[in-house]
Amino acid sequence: MIIRKIQAEDNQEIEEIVKSTIVEYGLPTKGSAYADRDTQAMYEGYLGERAVYFVAEENSEVIGGGGIKPLKGYDGTVCELQKMYLKPSARGKGYGQQIFYTCLKAAKELGYKQCYLESDPSMITAINIYEKNGFKHLKGPIGNTGHPVCGVWMLKDL
Repeated sequence: MIIRKIQAEDNQEIEEIVKSTIVEYGLPTKGSAYADRDTQAMYEGYLGERAVYFVAEENSEVIGGGGIKPLKGYDGTVCELQKMYLKPSARGKGYGQQIFYTCLKAAKELGYKQCYLESDPSMITAINIYEKNGFKHLKGPIGNTGHPVCGVWMLKDL
């Protein structure tokens, strides 16, 4: 498995992974990453300053990804860990954790002091990874991510 920065030709595969995972978990398609403009054009969505999206490949097949962007609607040095999804065949192999570490390392290198994320309570495995790596639960959302359906909000000092 390798982790690399997203390329334009990865857009369709990453969009399919994000959308199929949301459907698989029975999450709403409105008010979630499913409906985000970035999901349809991930490469273009992460071209901004202090933003990066990584894809994971196994045997030349895109199997997932995750990214870092400035937290929308929030002043300061806080980024958001976004759109971390893996194909079912890639889960349970430690790939998610490797993408997670790559994103946090990039966040530090980009000068962020804190990392925020939102998730759904049904994403138990992901939430456990976040907790084990120092993310603390918040009582409510910060910023303006446009994801009102998320019920888990977490923050970590970098």
